[in-house]
Amino acid sequence: MAEDLKIVTDISKEAQYRSLIPQIEALISGETDQIANLANIAAALKEQFNWFWVGFYLVKNDQLVLGPFQGPVACTRIHKGKGVCGASWLQEETLIVPDVDAFPGHIACASASRSEIVLPIFKGTEVIGVLDVDSEHLAHFDEIDAKYLKEIINLIHG
Repeated sequence: MAEDLKIVTDISKEAQYRSLIPQIEALISGETDQIANLANIAAALKEQFNWFWVGFYLVKNDQLVLGPFQGPVACTRIHKGKGVCGASWLQEETLIVPDVDAFPGHIACASASRSEIVLPIFKGTEVIGVLDVDSEHLAHFDEIDAKYLKEIINLIHG
């Protein structure tokens, strides 16, 4: 069922997440198709925050393969440990990169990307993908983003 999001931008970032999370939860509840849910989550995040790029990479055959996303075209495959996404997968932790040009081995899928946050997605103890968010601004992401994006990821497998 199609849903309209209530986008509110004249409030704090934390308040924006608090407004958006229940909407995402309602949007994906009852839908069992993971790709459909990831697509709607990416769209909701892009619509709310107007980030440069937001999307998912999914683990397939020892690589991260591009999944649902919003933004310009992206790298299709990323090896474990390569770039910010591959490093997040390897380390099994959230990475906040204030300046992607200063990140060793950064993969420049789009030259306009300046900062990034990547969160691993777990099924049990196994990383099955990552949520990748890029901004055209330096130092755009912080612990508030990490906290609430993790809450959103936790909605994926309930």
